[in-house]
Amino acid sequence: MTSKDFRTTPSRRQFLGLAAAAAGGLTLPACSTTGGSGGAPAPEKPAIDPSHVSMYRAMPEEDFPIPAVDLSKLKKRFYRQLVDDPTGERPGTIVVDTRNFFLYLVRPGGKAMRYGVGLGRQGFEWSGEGVIQWKQRWPKWTPPAEMIARQPELEKWSAENGGQPPGLKNPLGARALYIFQNGEDTLYRLHGTPEFWTIGKAVSSGCVRLVNQDIIDLYDRVATPTPIIVRTGTNALF
Repeated sequence: MTSKDFRTTPSRRQFLGLAAAAAGGLTLPACSTTGGSGGAPAPEKPAIDPSHVSMYRAMPEEDFPIPAVDLSKLKKRFYRQLVDDPTGERPGTIVVDTRNFFLYLVRPGGKAMRYGVGLGRQGFEWSGEGVIQWKQRWPKWTPPAEMIARQPELEKWSAENGGQPPGLKNPLGARALYIFQNGEDTLYRLHGTPEFWTIGKAVSSGCVRLVNQDIIDLYDRVATPTPIIVRTGTNALF
C-alpha cells in the first residue's frame, strides 16, 4: 500500500463516525436536496397574473359547469389578449392565422382580440374566405359521413342517430360558430374544447378550436353574418 493510498483511507474512528450518522438518520451535506446553505435553492415558479386566473376561471353558471384552465398547461402566448391588429382587415372580421395558431377578431382603432387556437392535422385543414352564418350555444355534434367512414365507431353519433348531445365531452365544447362559403355549410367550425393543452397544436380533423372560456368570449362578441378569413400568416395570400 502506498502512502497516498493510506492517506485516502478513512480511519476506524472516522468510519465509525460516518456509520453512526447514517444509523441516526442524519443526512450528509453532500446529499442534501432541501434546506441548509449547502444545497441548491429550489427553482421558483413564475407568478401567475390574477387577471389571467380570472380570465380562465371555472364557470359554474354555464349549462354544463366548466372547470378552470390549468394555466401551467397553456402557453402564455396563447392567452386571450388585446393586441395591435396585424391583419389590416375591416373591423368585425375574423382572421385565423394557421402558421402561428392565432385567431384575431379585428376591432376598431387598429386593435384586435387575439386568441390561441388548435387546428386540423395535415390533410384536413381548410383555408379561404367564408362567413360565420350561424352560431350555437352548447351545440349537438354530428360527425360528417366522411369522418364516420374513417372512424366507424362514430356511427352512433350520426345525423340519422340524432348526433352527440351537448356537454363537456362533446367535441364542439361550449359554443360553435359555423363557417359557410357561397351560401353552403363548409362543415368547418370555430368551437370550444376542454383540452386546453392542445392549443397551439394540429390534432383535430379540421376545425378551429379554442379553450371553452375563449370561445364563449368570442361568441359574445360576434354577430351573424361575420366575415372570416383562414390563411397562413396574418397578411399572406392563400
